[in-house]
Amino acid sequence: MDETQEISQKFQRTAYQGSVGSRQHFSVARRHGIGSKTLCRWIRDSKHKTWEQADANAKKMTAYIPLPQEFRQMENENNTLKKPLGEQDLVIAILRDLIKKARPGFPIG
Repeated sequence: MDETQEISQKFQRTAYQGSVGSRQHFSVARRHGIGSKTLCRWIRDSKHKTWEQADANAKKMTAYIPLPQEFRQMENENNTLKKPLGEQDLVIAILRDLIKKARPGFPIG
């Protein structure tokens, strides 16, 4: 990166930081001597940084560890969702057994 690009990036950061708290991009752009569309493009581009340019804190992945109350609640919900499925499997197994007994030559998949 040459010196002009570095100055340009510093200038972009300064202009962007000046417009962060303000919704009036036109006055901030005029104060810095640039067009308002240019400043809006810089703001838009700064929101869509590449992975390499992102802060180290933004790249950290944290594991979600539920609280004991949440864990119990999730276990209860899981059990209530599994119960109807188990009952359906049991009904299907019983019906298959009945079909086998009623028609011994009937293939069941």
